[in-house]
This record gives sequence, C-alpha cells and structure tokens, in this order.
Amino acid sequence: MISLPPSERDLHAYVDHQLLESDRRAMETWLAGHPEVAAQVHAWQRDAQLLRASLSGALQTPANPQLDPALIRQRIRHRSRRHLATAAVLMISVSLGGLGGWHAREATHPPTLPMTDAMQAYRLFAQDGIMPADYKAQDSGTMQAWLDRYFNQAHRLPDLSQAGFRPVSGRLLTTEQGAAAMVLYEDPQGQRISFYIRPPGPGNGFLPHGSRSADGLQAEYWSGGGYNYAMVSPVGQPGTPLLKF
Repeated sequence: MISLPPSERDLHAYVDHQLLESDRRAMETWLAGHPEVAAQVHAWQRDAQLLRASLSGALQTPANPQLDPALIRQRIRHRSRRHLATAAVLMISVSLGGLGGWHAREATHPPTLPMTDAMQAYRLFAQDGIMPADYKAQDSGTMQAWLDRYFNQAHRLPDLSQAGFRPVSGRLLTTEQGAAAMVLYEDPQGQRISFYIRPPGPGNGFLPHGSRSADGLQAEYWSGGGYNYAMVSPVGQPGTPLLKF
C-alpha cells in the first residue's frame, strides 16, 4: 500500500504498472491535485513507452534487469548529479588556481623600490663599465651643458669638488618612465659616484627625500623641477661626501 504524498519509489511503481488497483486509483486522485508532479510522471511514462517500443524486437528474450525503466531513470539522475558535482569541483579548482596564480605573481613581482633603475645603471656602467660613455666631460661646465640639452629646467649637477669628485662622463638611457641620463663622478683614487635623472613617468611618481641601500650600494633620491634624481655610491666608500638636497 502506498503512502501519500507518494515516495519516488511509489511514483516509479505507478509508471511501471506495478501498483494494486486501489493504490493506482489513489495515486491518480492525488496526481490530479498536484499538476507539477503529474507532468513529471507523464514524462516518465512517455520515456517508458519509447523505451519499450525501441526494445520491441527483444521482448521475447529473457528479461534483463539492466533495462528496467526505473533503473535507467535512476542511472540518468545519478549521472546528472555526478556531472554537476564534477563541474562544481572544476569551478572551485579554477577559482583557487586563479587566486594562487595571482599570489604567485605578486610574490615573483614585488613592488619596485625607489630609483632601482639608478642603482642598476651604476652597476652596469660604474662597476662593470660594459658600455662606452656617450659624452666625456672636460670640466663641470661642459657636463652641465650636455645634460641641459636633454633635460630642461632640471636641477644643477651637484658640486662634489670639495670631496675631490668631478664629473667625467655621461650616458643616455631609456627607461619605462622615459629618457634618463647618468653622470659619473670620479676622485683621484678612482672611486665613483653617479648622478641619475629621469622623468617621474605617466603616473607622476615623484619622490620625497629619502635613501636606501641594496646589494652594497647606497642611493640618495629626491624630486624637483619635474624630474626624479638619485646619487648612487658604494656603501661605506671612503671619501664619499655627505649629500644634502
């Protein structure tokens, strides 16, 4: 005897004509008052009829439990649920992967520290000397004139003559922020200090007065006249002047 509201097993038994006559009448009465469930049951009945028609040529063979319509419908539902679960797992995996990828990117691309390019230029040209100078100065006045050709209204070159340093060469560079230049100072002992200038870039990244050190180099940096500047020298280099801007 079925219970009302009917269970899924009772509904399948009704579709497969396995209910007692009294239970069948009770089921039909209940379905008449529940059109949504009745529509689902009618769809199952159509599926069962199509399945029986397609297997009509094999009706004389022994019954195959795997072809029971109720079992087939259950397998289809279970398969659909597995597909939904798989899709949900994939969505979570993609989301976690994207989040992890973003954090990995942040770890491998840390924020650029102030005037890192000035320190890189010093390493390349003052320490390694891998490229010839674009300009060799005869005195501080000629070096200032050379720099003024490329940077209008820039700060004057620092005068380090009291500490024995004089500008000896200049190099033009290209950076993400725009054209840059490095002026190299030397003293009689061959110690070197560089003056670096470039624009602040599209974001107008002007700098406060500050200093930092990295990998044996010290950088003093500041902004003014529409440009960013840095003086770079080895950390603890004897005779390096105390720079104030």
